[in-house]
Amino acid sequence: MNRADVGLGCIVATLWGLDFIAIELGLEGVPPLMLVALRFFVVAFPAIFFLKRPPVEWKWLITLALTLNVLQFALLFAGMKLGMPAGMASLVHQSQAFFTLIFAVFIISERFRWFHLTGLIIAAAGMAVIGSEQGGAMTAIGFWVTLAASASWGVGNVLMRRATLGVPRFSMLSLVVWSYGISLLPMVVVSLSIEGAAAWQAAFSNINLTSVGSIIYLSYFSSLGGYGLWGLLLSRYPANIVSPFALLVPIVGMTGAALLLGEMFTLLQVAGAILVMAGLALNLFGGRLTGHKQAEPQTLPIKPA
Repeated sequence: MNRADVGLGCIVATLWGLDFIAIELGLEGVPPLMLVALRFFVVAFPAIFFLKRPPVEWKWLITLALTLNVLQFALLFAGMKLGMPAGMASLVHQSQAFFTLIFAVFIISERFRWFHLTGLIIAAAGMAVIGSEQGGAMTAIGFWVTLAASASWGVGNVLMRRATLGVPRFSMLSLVVWSYGISLLPMVVVSLSIEGAAAWQAAFSNINLTSVGSIIYLSYFSSLGGYGLWGLLLSRYPANIVSPFALLVPIVGMTGAALLLGEMFTLLQVAGAILVMAGLALNLFGGRLTGHKQAEPQTLPIKPA
């Protein structure tokens, strides 16, 4: 990979790592489910009129929209609203990689390799350490709801593999835009049902530049910009060359949260973070230790949100 493309990979990791800070700031003035709906709207329109629908059957496209978008983002944004700090959320959400492995065994009969299982155990230990540090800035319900969001992402990744079997390679950006468009209506219905029309009215009445900036960042920079650049890299290099940049996401997220939001981490949380990152790294690079070539299905990359 040349230096310019290495730079692009670092830019994507930075965009996605700062995603959680944008969510945290956006939640100060907009209810979580409404914020998700607004993100879907801004990403999908008018882009959906200029991008060809990905060659995925409608039943799968709808299923992916509900799991990867509606359920995952609703839980993630709600978890952060309920007390999951941005920095920790950027790390815990990466557990989707292991949920993907677990669900793949039961849904599409994939097999664990030794490095998958070892990485899972190490990362799970890290999650247990982080989870034990509840209280203060991080709440128990925020932690578990964020973990549930990661599980939803894992299910969606496995369904993606199933949906794209035999399908020609397509633009990741088109999938994001079309799935967001499909997700918009159910997300609006869920938000209005739970948060109520009054919450929408109050949010629009009191909207400020921070909220607007958050929505713009989440939509144009993280979603369209991030996926556009990621898709460009995947068109030039194999997935196993591009995917390691995803390991930078929680590093950027935690560092950015500390510098920009003033978040503090306990020694146990740092230790847990190191274990999770070690597990992720082993899961990603373990195949190279034994010369095993890992499969490269077209799935959503390991990103924050």
